[in-house]
Amino acid sequence: MLITANFDGGNIEVINQDDINDVQLAIRPDEGGEFFQWFNFKLHGNVGQRYTLNIVNADKASYTKGWEDYQAVATYDRQQWFRLPTSYQDGKLTIEVDLDCETIQIAYFAPYSYERHQDLLSAVQVHPLVSLEQLGLTLDGRDLTLVKVGDDDEDKANIWITARQHPGETMAEWLVEGLLNNLLDSDCPTAKALLDKANFYIVPNMNPDGSVRGHLRTNAIGVNLNREWQSPSLEKSPEVYHVVNKMKETGVNLYYDVHGDEGLPYVFLAGCEGVPRYTESMAALQTSFVDALLMASADFQNEFGYDKDEPGKANLTVASNWVAETFGCLSNTLEMPFKDNANMSDPMSGWSPERSIYLGEASLLAMLAVVDKLK
Repeated sequence: MLITANFDGGNIEVINQDDINDVQLAIRPDEGGEFFQWFNFKLHGNVGQRYTLNIVNADKASYTKGWEDYQAVATYDRQQWFRLPTSYQDGKLTIEVDLDCETIQIAYFAPYSYERHQDLLSAVQVHPLVSLEQLGLTLDGRDLTLVKVGDDDEDKANIWITARQHPGETMAEWLVEGLLNNLLDSDCPTAKALLDKANFYIVPNMNPDGSVRGHLRTNAIGVNLNREWQSPSLEKSPEVYHVVNKMKETGVNLYYDVHGDEGLPYVFLAGCEGVPRYTESMAALQTSFVDALLMASADFQNEFGYDKDEPGKANLTVASNWVAETFGCLSNTLEMPFKDNANMSDPMSGWSPERSIYLGEASLLAMLAVVDKLK
């Protein structure tokens, strides 16, 4: 038996692998040690053999409620991901593996690799309406890339979409892939109608350093980017710094920040009701957008989610709140589950890349429903 995580986005430490019925593993924390929950590794063993994997530091993870009713994901071909029998008890996350091929990859959620990220950028840039802009460099020297879709018409609305501020929330970039492919589909009437009325500014991966390093929540030096929006810096959070400067250049009429939630088994929005400048018109836009997304996607719901901030009490270091306060626009954080979606259960795959992709397509329908009201 061999267990490895020395690859893009990999994360696991082997404590003891002498007993296949009690293979002891630990998740490596993000830089700085404050956060950990993401794991991603390969197991090579004997076909037909059962392996019992115990992540022994699961009780110290950032969101232990995330282990309740959670099932790890796995793949043999890096294309189709399925769920493995998983339980959380006595502080250990236990994953049972009956090996059908010599090597299996096991992860917290289906990874979105840096190579796939590069493939996505290369694929979309050939479209005549797309241009790629390198906003700047990350702390590890990687490109922070903006995908612009549109024609610079100043009469159009400016729609901004960011994903993977928290790198372990890979479902966010799966959603962006689906949204971009749909937006660039010349046969899609929703895309045509939207592009007649809006320019899109999309950052598919806000945190490429954390993604490659196998972090859950932070960048190369352990900074949570979604707490940096009020005062980003080149020293700590260049990723946010560059995006904020570009937003100020273009203006923002709709903002969609895409995330995943460890604990809640639902798809939901977190709005910006608590920002000081929240108005009745912003509230009306929010209602219209929520209603449209409910119609566009049966995976979305608005019964379960985060508590709304009290008026004037929003945390303005958070992206969606800062954008709403700065630009007075429709601004939301979209959350998807790491687990199954309790409203539409799928025991085989749970929440998946495919459902994230479909939600990206549905998001365009909701944007079309409000685009005429954005300016």
